[in-house]
Amino acid sequence: MIVNLARGVRAFTSNVFLVDGDRTVLVDAGNEFDVVGAAREHVDDVDALVMTHTHPDHVGNLPDIVTEFDVDVWGYDTDQSGVDHTIDDAATVQLGDHEYRALHTPGHKDDHLCFYSAAASTLFAGDLIFANGGFGRTDLAEGNRDVLIDSIDRIRSVVPEDLGEMHTGHGPSVTTNPYQDVELAAQAARMG
Repeated sequence: MIVNLARGVRAFTSNVFLVDGDRTVLVDAGNEFDVVGAAREHVDDVDALVMTHTHPDHVGNLPDIVTEFDVDVWGYDTDQSGVDHTIDDAATVQLGDHEYRALHTPGHKDDHLCFYSAAASTLFAGDLIFANGGFGRTDLAEGNRDVLIDSIDRIRSVVPEDLGEMHTGHGPSVTTNPYQDVELAAQAARMG
């Protein structure tokens, strides 16, 4: 089960995905809403917090999650505040019932990760790719359009054309032909 705990929230926040199963994990922490209360509507406990990256809208609720659930925080760069453990590029991470491959995908931010599971046919794209061909902004610190394009191309080379679903850092998840949105993002990023 994958639930977006930030759905319908009107605040400066990222999406927060609760991935329930053998290992109950939150993907990103969000910001400025009661993420703990939202999680408790679905589960009694959380085993880990996994970060796609550490922009403020993704980490604002991190202290509340750590305090409430006594979890460790996993991300690409332990030099970032609040990140306890490193997830290396190509490492395997269990989210719910499935193993996901971590893919280091900078361009939006240097510590950005995407997570892909062939068995679940699911991609957590963070702020790299959005619905309808949107892509992460590159005008913030550590942003780089050429690097972002390379990261989108990496995702294109890893995920299959019959990808089942893509969960993004903002906006709606894509459950109908998400590979098309990946292709559109690659094209749009090159045009901008």
